[in-house]
Amino acid sequence: MANVFSVNTGNTPQGVSINDNRRIFNFSERVAELAPQQSPFFVYLSKVAKKSTDDPVFKFIEQRHQWQRRNFKLGEAVASATWAVGDILDGATANLADTYVNYDQYGAIQTAEYKPEFFVKNLIVAIEDSGGTVRRLKVNATPTVTSGTGTVAIAYSVLEAGTYAFADDAKGAVIGSAWAEGSKAPDGWEDALFDREGYCQIFKTAMNLFSGTALATKYRGISDEYKRVWTEKLMEHKMDIEQAFLFGSGSSDESGSGPVRYTHGILSYAETNGKVYNMSYASSGYDAFLDAMEDYFAPESGNSGNKLVLASRKVITYLNKLGSGSFLNNSVGSSQYSLDVANVPGAFGHQVTVVNTIYGNLHFVQEPLFRGPWENYACCVDMANVAYRPLVGNGISRDTFIETNIQDNDEDGRRDQIITEAGLEVSLPETHAILKFS
Repeated sequence: MANVFSVNTGNTPQGVSINDNRRIFNFSERVAELAPQQSPFFVYLSKVAKKSTDDPVFKFIEQRHQWQRRNFKLGEAVASATWAVGDILDGATANLADTYVNYDQYGAIQTAEYKPEFFVKNLIVAIEDSGGTVRRLKVNATPTVTSGTGTVAIAYSVLEAGTYAFADDAKGAVIGSAWAEGSKAPDGWEDALFDREGYCQIFKTAMNLFSGTALATKYRGISDEYKRVWTEKLMEHKMDIEQAFLFGSGSSDESGSGPVRYTHGILSYAETNGKVYNMSYASSGYDAFLDAMEDYFAPESGNSGNKLVLASRKVITYLNKLGSGSFLNNSVGSSQYSLDVANVPGAFGHQVTVVNTIYGNLHFVQEPLFRGPWENYACCVDMANVAYRPLVGNGISRDTFIETNIQDNDEDGRRDQIITEAGLEVSLPETHAILKFS
């Protein structure tokens, strides 16, 4: 730090050591660089996904774009019948009234049936009939829709004459619109933005009081005990942040003398709100892996094509084994056109196992904290949808800083502490996933 030059308040000027009396040192840009292989998630957040907040309870908006929301299903089977062009299929003539989607008004995927809001007059739709043929229909009128669970009655006009039937839950999609010359503007609809909340957690790490005698004593092994303990405390502080950003559960407790806030952790958040895939270390795990990637990288979920995958040592070992039935043997040996697996040096001091699938790229990094209950876990993180949010406002930064000499003035000794007030923002949870191996 003594070599860092800055004119900003709270930063260490050039030539000034940490032994200065009662100084506040800004350490925010340096703490992530301490042994980066021990805290890969915090390192990546600090380097590529840092975004300050001026409120310890920060709000952010999720947007799932409209094009993701124009697939639907029919709520009832339709018996075989013959229709002419222009015939109207509705609840009275063909039991084709119930139409629904499996996502809510915010575009979040749901298992329940939700009312679609995008149907307006003169949309052209395609629906697969019971024989596997895709039929084109036209929305005859804009329905009155309220958001929420349930189905919507849609009247369709036939564009292709013929005899056909539709099965229950038949799949359909909007394929455009068609209007007459000189016609007026169509009805409109709009998507809804989802409001989420995150929390800045206060992390503190302090060292015990070093007496003046202890500061002046030369010790065996490492002569300056004060500096040795300082190094350990910096690592302890950084690892506290890494642990919270992995395993924390976001909340705010207002019951005590002052509010206590807890940040979200990516693993616990993804396991609750994202996607979870059960994998196998056996040879069948390879096929299950590709099936999972087909679903996980689905573009309608808002995914980017690259994921950071924090994996336990056990999972990393499985990826790199060469024996029969191993992941690497299955992917490169017998199915070399399906996956490309390579070990490359990472940008921030990590060894990275890159798995290139036809759907997207997975960058596996060893997460040493995935042990014990998490020794069979890998957490897929879409870095475009996470952010490190330190509290910075009114010219004051609560990103990692050091307070020196916090002991009472009449004490013959010294005590320092490290403070960080920051939280993890996790948006679009469906773009993150947990791989559970067994």
